[in-house]
Amino acid sequence: MLDFCKCSCVTLLTTADEPESHILCDLNEPLVDHTEGQLFLNDTFKIIMEEVLCKGTDIKHKVCEWKEPKELALLLDLELRATGEPQHRLLQRVQDVAKYSIKTSHPRFMNQQFGGVDYHALAGRFLTEALNTNLYTYEVAPVFVLMEAEVLRGLRQLVGWTEGDGLFCPGGSASNMYAMNIARYQHFPEVKSQGLCGLPRLNIFTSSDSHYSVKKGAAFLGIGTDNVIIVEVDEGGRMIPDDLDEKITLAKSQGAVPFFVSCTSGTTVRGAFDPLDLIADVCEKHKLWMHVDVRYHGLSQQHYLIHKIKVYVKNIFLIFGISACPQDLLRKCHSANATYLFQQDKFYDLNLDVGDKSVQCSRKVDCLKLWLMWKAVGSIGFAERVDKAFNQARYLVEQMKKREGFHLLQEPEFVNVCFWFIPPSMRGKEGMADYQDRLAKVAPVIKERMMKQGTMMVGYQPLGNKVNFFRMVVFSPLLTQKDMDFFLDEIERLGKDL
Repeated sequence: MLDFCKCSCVTLLTTADEPESHILCDLNEPLVDHTEGQLFLNDTFKIIMEEVLCKGTDIKHKVCEWKEPKELALLLDLELRATGEPQHRLLQRVQDVAKYSIKTSHPRFMNQQFGGVDYHALAGRFLTEALNTNLYTYEVAPVFVLMEAEVLRGLRQLVGWTEGDGLFCPGGSASNMYAMNIARYQHFPEVKSQGLCGLPRLNIFTSSDSHYSVKKGAAFLGIGTDNVIIVEVDEGGRMIPDDLDEKITLAKSQGAVPFFVSCTSGTTVRGAFDPLDLIADVCEKHKLWMHVDVRYHGLSQQHYLIHKIKVYVKNIFLIFGISACPQDLLRKCHSANATYLFQQDKFYDLNLDVGDKSVQCSRKVDCLKLWLMWKAVGSIGFAERVDKAFNQARYLVEQMKKREGFHLLQEPEFVNVCFWFIPPSMRGKEGMADYQDRLAKVAPVIKERMMKQGTMMVGYQPLGNKVNFFRMVVFSPLLTQKDMDFFLDEIERLGKDL
């Protein structure tokens, strides 16, 4: 038997790939060269500043450098090898990653419901990555435990709440799943220990325009996608409360147990806002948990988009990927009481150990980004951004109406501007038998052209019986009216010969 107490401080390691080769490691010396590492970071930050934050936000440069997958894989040299590479080659890797990635901070990246850059939030992300903090106990993350609590308190104030609980989640989909899990626990607390075997057939209700994560969450939690009941929407994409009421009543008559209604404030495609007050009345009538998936939250007095929900309704709001709920329910639902983390004889208030509220153990620090933004611009600054986004969307719609070939899906309720572009060859031919089939092909071709030329990015999709249309989401703080004009000009240029 090897006596490790008598071993030398120099150990012999054999690599798996090359049995005959040996690496000597001096255990008295660190494996990381801090000087070399800091020089590498300095050079990396220069690349980030130049390629991502300068060129990547400059309209003179492309939104993307499109490459086909095989070509891109070769350019990046993705293969991982047994031996490392020199610093200059690693810096070239960094350069290539920046060059061939989509520039989501570019003013003409309008593809998703994110875009632009906030430098204070970015500084927060740099700092949290450098600190590498896990947010589960006060002893490990004292600053961020207090900071997250304060940010959540500020967000509760915005919706008129004085009490509540919450945490930052890794995205809106995860937040929706938290909501379902907590609602199920509130109705059937035995599910935490006994599982699904003793539960009745549960039903979730959501609109046909809600986010797909509602169905994914139902599958993930064992509720089943067949038990997600789709509620009809009106012509503007808003849930119809009367249809919700009827479907809840029908589900009960069929032996199911309705427990959860997922509303949306700002649907993904049309940006529609469900009538929360009326839905709250239905939820109170049937004693259901009402959840509001807040895709957009208006911090502006001019555009205050969330109507207050009556206080008797149990609910969860999602704001910036945050889950908020009645006090201590998160902990009761998710706690596992790991004794190596959550000792009961600590020297500080145990309520500061927030890890048992989460289904994760290691949880990234996200609150610093929003906290720094809020500190930098204040609530007034957020309101100005909301007002500007509305004004830009309004300007875009006005300009569309002045141009031939642009046809709105509907008048926007928010900053999602959905429209078809009708090429010159199809104008006035709406009566053709294959008109809809031809129109469905327009958006994909224009999207391919803009991507390959790198001029801009905007999304498209079908919806119900409506064929492919563009969805322009206007909320990047970098956008100007010149960008709106360019967007319309570019759609016309790319689609004029179709």
